[in-house]
Order: sequence, then C-alpha cells, then structure tokens
Amino acid sequence: MEFLSFDVKNRTLALRKAEIPTPGPDEVRIRIAYAGVCGTDLHILESSNDRNCYSEQLECFLLFPTYFPIIYIPILEITNYQDTATSENIRRAALMEALLLTSIEIKSFPSTSKAAEDVPSTSKDVEPGSFPCKKEGFLTLGHEFAGTVDAVGSTVKNFKLGQKVAVDPNSACDKCTFCHEGSYQHCSSGGINNTIGIFRDGGFSTHAVVPESQVHLVPDDVDLQQAALVEPLSCLAHGWKRLNGVNVGSNVLVIGAGIIGLLWACMLHLHGLRKSVTISEPQEKRRKLVNNLDLDFVAESPERLKQTFDVVIDCSGSAAAVQAAIPLLGPGGRLCVFGVANPSAKFSIEPYEIYKKELTILGVNINPFSFPRGLGLLHAMADRYLNYNKLGIKVFSLSQYREALDSLKKGEISKAVFKL
Repeated sequence: MEFLSFDVKNRTLALRKAEIPTPGPDEVRIRIAYAGVCGTDLHILESSNDRNCYSEQLECFLLFPTYFPIIYIPILEITNYQDTATSENIRRAALMEALLLTSIEIKSFPSTSKAAEDVPSTSKDVEPGSFPCKKEGFLTLGHEFAGTVDAVGSTVKNFKLGQKVAVDPNSACDKCTFCHEGSYQHCSSGGINNTIGIFRDGGFSTHAVVPESQVHLVPDDVDLQQAALVEPLSCLAHGWKRLNGVNVGSNVLVIGAGIIGLLWACMLHLHGLRKSVTISEPQEKRRKLVNNLDLDFVAESPERLKQTFDVVIDCSGSAAAVQAAIPLLGPGGRLCVFGVANPSAKFSIEPYEIYKKELTILGVNINPFSFPRGLGLLHAMADRYLNYNKLGIKVFSLSQYREALDSLKKGEISKAVFKL
C-alpha cells in the first residue's frame, strides 16, 4: 500500500510504501477512495514545541489568533528525503486562509515555550505546547475518509466485501461516566484522545484497518467522493443538537466562509432558513463561493455588519472573531463556538452583557455518537449542496500532497481531498 507518513519528532512528511495490513478478528480493512484534509491536520503539521518561529513583518489574514505562532515544517519529496522547504516557501506558508474579522499586522511570532508551560496536556500522548496528536514515531494522518470494504476479520458480521463505508474516527472507552452518558468528547482515554488519524494511523493511505465498531455503511446512491465529508457533517450534526435547532426566520450569522462555514450555510438552508442568514467573510473570493451556492444568503465583509443576530456560529477558530461576535448578539442570542482555537488563546468579555441580554455561549467538540446523523445529512444534502466545485474543494492525488497543502495555506481552495 502507499501512504503519507508523518515523522512526529522531525515534523516531516514523506510518501512511502508498505505491505497491506491484515485485519484483526474484529477489524475491517478498507480500500480508501477519498480522504479529506482537515484544518486539524494543518494545525498538527504546523505545531511544534521546539522550533523557533520565523519573524518578519507581514500584513495578512491568519487562521489563528494574532499571538498564535506560525510554525513551518519541511515537506519531503519522495525522490529526495533531504529536500526541505525553501525560504520563499516558508514566507508563502504564512499566507493562511482568511478567517479573522480584520486584517492584522504581525511583527514577530513569539515562541510556544511559555504557552506550553501554561496549557495542561489533555492526554499522556500530547506533546506540551503542540496541537494534540501522537507524541512520537510515525503517524498516518487523515480522519475524514471513505472507501470500500476490502477484507474483514473472523468475528466481523455486519460488513461484506465491496460495501461502501465511511469511518467515524472517534470512539468511546465504554467505561467512564462521560462515555456512558453519551459524551465521549470529554473522555480522558477515548474521544479526542484516541482519534484515528491523530493518535492512530488514518486515511492518507490506500488502505486502513479500523475497528468494526467505527465503520458505517454509506447509502448506495451517494458518491464516495461526497462521503469523504461525512465526518465534518457529523460534527455539524452535533452542533445543531447543541443549538437545539434554529427556528426558521431567525437572524443567523456564520463567521468564516471556509469549508466549515460553507457546510454550515448549506445545513441551515436545508433546515429552511433562507434570507435571514448572513456569512461574514473578509476575502472577496470566498464571498463569491457563498454566492455560487445559490442559497439566497448575504455574504458580507465584517466591517459592513450592522444588525444584531439571534444566533452566531463562529467557524474561524479565532479568539478575535469570538470576541467581536458577542456585541452582535441580540437579547436571548446564542453564540456557537465551532472553530478550534489555539489552546492558549484568550479574549475579554463583559459579564454584564451576558446577564443583561441573557446570552448563551456554547462550544461544539467533535461528533459524539452523531456519525449516523452525519450520514443522514450526507444523504439529504448530496444532490443539492455537496458539489465540490461550488464548495471550492479540489481533489489531488496522494503524490500531490505538497501542492495540496500549499494551496490550502495560500487560501486558493476551501478544502483538499486526496483521491486514493
């Protein structure tokens, strides 16, 4: 099999080959068809606790809060494992996709070492100061993937060869109180601390072996390319549940027109919201993506936002965006923090404003037991909403990984998906 190997210690990527693994008794081997690159993958690739940051005066939009350091990794070519990124590539890597509310000027990037001392690890396998992932050795990233059943273990009863499937990368330990209550996102050993593609080998590979319990059938009339979006859709399903739904006619603001913001827009439209939804996005080319979806939604630059909203959904992962969203909430408003921020990011808030307007602020963490609902969204949205071209998604071969990551960093596409 062919796979993209991430050297956790040296922060390098290389395309490699190995024998196709044999599934254990309760495992399913999947011939992967498509695997999506998530923002989490970029966080992992760019986080490091022992590298100095590149300092230069820049004016750009960043995926991260202003004080989150940008770390650069050498990406290895398969033909030359000694090749590293040039200084020009390093400079270009700073031009991250635009999700902050306003343009910011960066004069230096502070070291992560102090932040590492202040932020507790969520798992024994998490390197302090880094985005949570496997601590050492080699890792195959990729937690958004779909394919066909290639082989099954001796005790597997629910799957047959050739069936279309997608993988839920998260699972419960089935022992702790959180897992028994259906909230494995808070589990200390399962959930986000044992995710396939983050702590265990994932989908940037032609084949993957996963537990039967984490494999789900894909509807026959849904394309596997679209099925690569089930995992993010399952996270949206959890967010929708946390919001307890949004009434038709509610004024809704979605912050950020990256792929997650676009999927939220599509899901809101699916649930009957039409001209009462606004997408806040500073980049004109991303606002055009919203218009291309033909949803009758308003795509505005942040400085043009004037009205108040019943619901604000932040998809940027930016502390600055979250802080700016609170004054935009009307009485009884709800703020959904969906984007993943740097663990050390902070923002200020006036408690009186929460009290006076009776605001609700809620977080959304992964997809606890919501994968079946994600599949339901996939089935409902496939024909009308999940068009790769309209969503700004581009498909790459695994050998084009360098081009895919570079396109993401420069904001040329909303999402990269590997065809395997």
